[in-house]
This record gives sequence, structure tokens and C-alpha cells, in this order.
Amino acid sequence: MQITIDLPDELVQHFNPDQLGREILEALVVQAYQTERITSAEVGRILSLPSRWAVDAFLKQHNADLHYDEIDLERDRQTLHQLRAKHGNSAS
Repeated sequence: MQITIDLPDELVQHFNPDQLGREILEALVVQAYQTERITSAEVGRILSLPSRWAVDAFLKQHNADLHYDEIDLERDRQTLHQLRAKHGNSAS
């Protein structure tokens, strides 16, 4: 989808015109991620980032905290416990 917007010259003068479209896209993606409208996987797809690591680096560069809460932590702990049990190391 293409959208046309009018930007004040006072604002545009502070940006490189060749990169302005990408910068607007990135700002919108960061905002959407921070407000939990999109996931980190969607960030990567929208911006064509090559890996999860690149997505994490992009979000960190833009001061967008990764969404990771106590539920995520507990799931990761359960997964780790299952993997340890599967490989014969049941130490927690």
C-alpha cells in the first residue's frame, strides 16, 4: 500500500531525502512494536531483516524493549527443564 503524506519542510530538512521513506517506515514499525500491535517476527518480515539477531539488534538500536514477561520466562524455564531431562541431565 502506498500512502502520501505532507511533511513540513521544517522537519524534512533534518533528513536525507533518499532515506526518508525508510526512516519513516522504521519509526512506524518501532511504534507498532512498542504498542504491541506487531510482533518481533513481523518487525523482521516488514523490514526484511535477515535473522532474529538482526531484529533484536534493530529493536535495541531504537530503544524498543523486547517483549519478555514472567510468562515467557516460565515457558523458557519449562523448555530448558524438558531439554535437560531429554538429554539425561535433570539438574535444574
